[in-house]
Amino acid sequence: MVGSVDESARGTKRSDHTPLDNPARAALAGPHARFAEGVGTALRYHPDVCPMAALPDGPTAQDWADAARMVGPGNSLFIPVVADTPPADWQSKMHLPGVQMIDAGVPARPDDAAIRLTADDVPQMADLVSRTRPGPFRKRTIEMGTYLGFRRNGRLIAMGGERLTLPGYTEISAVCTDPDHRGEGLASRLVLALAQGIRDRGETPILHADATNVNAIRLYEQLGFEVRKEVLFQVVTTPS
Repeated sequence: MVGSVDESARGTKRSDHTPLDNPARAALAGPHARFAEGVGTALRYHPDVCPMAALPDGPTAQDWADAARMVGPGNSLFIPVVADTPPADWQSKMHLPGVQMIDAGVPARPDDAAIRLTADDVPQMADLVSRTRPGPFRKRTIEMGTYLGFRRNGRLIAMGGERLTLPGYTEISAVCTDPDHRGEGLASRLVLALAQGIRDRGETPILHADATNVNAIRLYEQLGFEVRKEVLFQVVTTPS
C-alpha cells in the first residue's frame, strides 16, 4: 500500500540528527513529499522523477522487507549517502564512495546569461546528460527544482540544477558541460547562480561528488564548498 510514513511511530526524534545524514529521506518526508511513493517505512521517488530511495536511520529487517515489497522481487533500490547494510539475501550492484559538500563561503551570484530551463528543454537536457554522465536524470527530474543552462546557437551546452530539497538545504546536481565547451568556466558560473537562488530562499547549498573525481572536488572547494563527510552511494537488488 502506498502511503505516508509516521516517523513518530518509530520513536525517532528528528532533532537527534541532521537531515544531511539521510537527505533523501528528509526530502521525501518533507519538501518533496509530493513525489514520494512508499510501502510501510520505505520511501522512494516516483521513477520518472528520480531513482533514489530511502529507509529510516538504522533500518530493521522489517524496513528492508518494506523496501522489497515497494520495488518487487529482483528489482533494484538506489540508496544515496547512507551506508546501510542490506540483508544477506540481497545483492549489491553498485558500491560507490562519495563525499558530501556544503557551502562554506561560496561567492554566490546571479548570472544574467543563464536561462531557466523548462519541460520543453528536457530532450536537449537528456541528450547532454547522456554525453557527459553527471548522474541520474529522468524525464520529470526537472520538476525537483530550478534548472539553469547556457545555449550557443540554440544548442544547450551546459546545465545544472537542484535535486534533493530537504529542510534548510538544497542539493546542486546534474552540473555538466558539452565537451566542446569545457574550460570556459560555464559549470562554475552555473553553480554560483544556483547557490544564489538557494540562499535567496534562506537555505544552504550542498552537493555530492564521486570520491574519485578529484578534479570536481577540487573545483567545488575552489568555489567555496567544503567536505562535510564521506558518504556511500549504493544500488542493491531484492531477492528474486
